Amino acid sequence: MGIRVLVVEDEEEIADFLVRGLREEGYTVEHVSDGESAEHALAKSEWDLALLDWSLPDLDGLTVLRRHRASGGDVPVLFLTAKDSVFDRVRGLDAGADDYVCKPFAFEELLARIRALVRRPRNSGVTTISYQDIKVDLATHRVERSAKPIELTLKEQALLVFFLRHPNEVLTRMRIYEHVWDERYDGTSNTLEVHVMELRRKLEAKGSRLIHTLRGRGYLFGEPPGGVSEGAGS
Repeated sequence: MGIRVLVVEDEEEIADFLVRGLREEGYTVEHVSDGESAEHALAKSEWDLALLDWSLPDLDGLTVLRRHRASGGDVPVLFLTAKDSVFDRVRGLDAGADDYVCKPFAFEELLARIRALVRRPRNSGVTTISYQDIKVDLATHRVERSAKPIELTLKEQALLVFFLRHPNEVLTRMRIYEHVWDERYDGTSNTLEVHVMELRRKLEAKGSRLIHTLRGRGYLFGEPPGGVSEGAGS
C-alpha cells in the first residue's frame, strides 16, 4: 500500500493495538510517544496521515498540531483522544485537525476515517505518485504500468511507493528495510531481496527494468548512471 502513518500515543497498550492493527491492514507505521518526538517526526518525514493523541508528555498534541500548521505543514491529522467535550473538539478542529475521534473507538470506524482522509486531496489535488509509465493511486491502491493494472501484495506496493518517492537515489538495504518493514535490518535476512525480485518481475512484464541492484551499495530505482555494476539475482 505504501501509505505512511505516524502514530503519536503515549499509552503503551493503545499504541501497540494501533500499530499492530494498521500494519495488518498494510499501512507503514511509525510510533512516537511524546510531543517533542512527534514534532521532530512531522518536520523531517513525509507522512500520509498522523494519528495524534492530545495528552502527551513534553508537548501536548494541540501544541504539536498548531506548530506544525504554523510552519506550513499539511500532513492530515486525526485527533485520537479521550477529550470528548464539544469545546475540546472545536479547539482541535480549529487548530487544524482534519478529523477527531474520541476514545474508546471502533477500529473499523477508525479505518474508514483514515481511508477518507487519505482520499482527500492535499495541496496538489492528487493522490497519485508516479514515475515514467508507473502510477500508484494511494487512495484506491491501484498500480498501473503503461495504463495496465499490476497486482501487487501489500508489501510490494509499499516497496514500490518507497522507490517512487526516491527516484534515481542510491538506497541502502538498511534504509529500505527500516522504512518499509518498520524493523531494523540485521544484515542477514533475504526478505528484501525476495520482494525486490518479485516486484521487478511484475514491473518488467509490462516494461523495461527500473529497479537496479548496485553491488555492495543497495538499489537504485530509475535510470542507472553509466558503469553501474548489477549484482546477481535480485
